[in-house]
Amino acid sequence: MQQVPVSLWTLVAGIVVTAISIWIGQNHTLMPVQASLQAPLVDGFFNVMFTIAIALFLVVEGTIVVFLIQFRRRPGDDTDGVRVEGNVPLEVFWTAIPTVIVLLLGIYSVDVFNRMGGFDPAGHPHSAAHVAHMPGTALAATLSDTSQATTAPTIAPTIGIGASPQTLNKPADLVVDVKGIQYAWIFNYPDSGITSGELHIPVGADVQLNLSAQDVIHSFWVPNFRLKQDALPGIPTELRFVATKPGTYPVVCAELCGGYHGSMRTQVIVHTPEEYDSWRTENQIAQQQNLNQVVAINPADLSTSEFLAPHTHDMGISAATLESVVMSH
Repeated sequence: MQQVPVSLWTLVAGIVVTAISIWIGQNHTLMPVQASLQAPLVDGFFNVMFTIAIALFLVVEGTIVVFLIQFRRRPGDDTDGVRVEGNVPLEVFWTAIPTVIVLLLGIYSVDVFNRMGGFDPAGHPHSAAHVAHMPGTALAATLSDTSQATTAPTIAPTIGIGASPQTLNKPADLVVDVKGIQYAWIFNYPDSGITSGELHIPVGADVQLNLSAQDVIHSFWVPNFRLKQDALPGIPTELRFVATKPGTYPVVCAELCGGYHGSMRTQVIVHTPEEYDSWRTENQIAQQQNLNQVVAINPADLSTSEFLAPHTHDMGISAATLESVVMSH
């Protein structure tokens, strides 16, 4: 029986490994649902890297298994193994191939980063309110009018993911100031005056988040958007994206920021344009009513229990318990 040449076995093995790695690399379910324009770019790059990783795994582990079987010690064979001095072509091959792969992945990653907006030049318009609340900024000492603080734009150098090449030099459809504190995210909408603990945005809108931190470094991460950006004390950062699918998606702090870091979570709610307009109108009315109530009531005229009554739910106690505690003191 004629022996099959090693070169033919190598060719067949290469075809099988390539087919398996491509199939797994393109059909895995490791990533959450895509919900932004940037997500397919990141997933495409991830799939390429995952395909290469699967191929390398199969080649390395497959070679080990074949060698374990082919060159195992036979019963009764106490002789030494064949002395191998080395193989220069093989060493050049396994050095050159990874080098080429890394270079190509580097070029591909730069292209993805550029298309996502990573090369947007520093120096974007930020709302004055966002910059004014950042420690160490001269604007914080000069702004005294709250209306000016919510409308007057300023220019501050930023880092992060900005406008894509298609939207470069175009203003965002929606700007939101995001502040990270231990251990929550606060979202302020300068155009409407709304402040929320959740991020609400319309689907299809070009959204710009102006990120800052009050205390320590936080990291704003939305897995479904495939976007993550640090929020730094005293340094403005930016995250610009377009949501493509209505729904509710988790927002996670991805930077260890203290003892309760794991609980620093909220959500981004992507509305249809009609739902977003309704949400904005309702919240503007509600916040205006709350402001009127605060102005109308003099806290000095309230008892301790009356003053704390609206906050009993957040404190996790009942009104009766609060009253008994106050009376006992």
